[in-house]
Amino acid sequence: MNGEKVIKRDDKYVAHTYGRSPLVLEKGRGMIALDPQGKEYLDFTSGIGVTSLGYCHPDWVAAVEKQLETLPHTSNLYYTAPCGKLAKRLCKITGMDKVFFGNSGAEANEGAIKAARKYSVDKYGPGRSTIITLENSFHGRTLATLTATGQEVFHQDFGPFNQGFRYVPAGNFAALKEAMDETVCAVMFECVQGEGGVMALDPAFVHNMVNYCRQQDVLLIADEVQTGAGRTGTFLACEHYGFTPDIATLAKGLGGGLPIGAVLMTESVAQHMGPGSHGSTFGGNPVVCAGALAVLDKLEDHEFMLNVADRAAQLRAGLAQLPHVTQVSGLGLMVGIQLEEGISAAEVRAACQEQGLLVLTAKTRLRMLPPLILTRLDVERALEILGNVLTNWKKEETEG
Repeated sequence: MNGEKVIKRDDKYVAHTYGRSPLVLEKGRGMIALDPQGKEYLDFTSGIGVTSLGYCHPDWVAAVEKQLETLPHTSNLYYTAPCGKLAKRLCKITGMDKVFFGNSGAEANEGAIKAARKYSVDKYGPGRSTIITLENSFHGRTLATLTATGQEVFHQDFGPFNQGFRYVPAGNFAALKEAMDETVCAVMFECVQGEGGVMALDPAFVHNMVNYCRQQDVLLIADEVQTGAGRTGTFLACEHYGFTPDIATLAKGLGGGLPIGAVLMTESVAQHMGPGSHGSTFGGNPVVCAGALAVLDKLEDHEFMLNVADRAAQLRAGLAQLPHVTQVSGLGLMVGIQLEEGISAAEVRAACQEQGLLVLTAKTRLRMLPPLILTRLDVERALEILGNVLTNWKKEETEG
């Protein structure tokens, strides 16, 4: 493969909606991605939290290939076994009752918004449709989920934006309570604000929010698109906070590399979503569901999840000891790294890439979302590379 040709062709024909790195990835296996020249990269991004079992996990590949050779697609006019099997297992794992399948996190959040409003209009009549979200949140790039996102930088250029959303500061229960009125039907939130800097919500705030919403019959929508499917050490990040939401959304790591979105609902919500209330041509695709079932096989393995917890603890402890690191945020293997003032996370990310480590950024922080299969040696190697980059940063500053 000619990497330069790939980049030139992409730049000519693909819409420039992404700030790509000048790196072509040709293939991967496990934790390692390779460019066309054969250079190896230790991948601590997992496709922004998607390839939860790493590249080409043999069990995942086998499940997908088997389904491809059996039945690649029908439509939701008919039943297929993988769709129902995946829904059943998700309900058993989470304690929810019904699942709607789509193709992405944004679609899942759109479905959650519709389900919450349908519940409210059926029960209380028109006018109770406002959804409160938190400042610094991110819920997607469709018009509704873009509006739901509590960051003003995203509310430019594409208006008019949807009505019916209200924003309050994350962690400020008094402001949340003040924003509640008879028009509010739901509160939508991420337990860890991923694109907002990998910031976990304060447990006391979450506890107060949950109790107050329960009293008001205001639905709790947990956006678990990035936090879910084992990313934080539990299947849902909500488990860290000790509650089950009325609606939870999943995507990213659930599919293991194939596009999926899921809206999990309690029966009290799901009963209002009848035929024609929502739909998706590709939702519940049997190949995608087969891949997700292979992911669940690992996430339901006790030893597998123990390793996730151990590696998260190892990674976090190691990061805290590195030069120029002032804070390690997030939960589990959803990691934010705050650097000393004056050190650019974007520049550190690029330097790590040069040394064979792929990481992400989130606002002013470095972000790590490694595949859940990582080993002790993988963590040690990532810490070594990042440590070298940050140590050299200090030398460059001194020499300058």
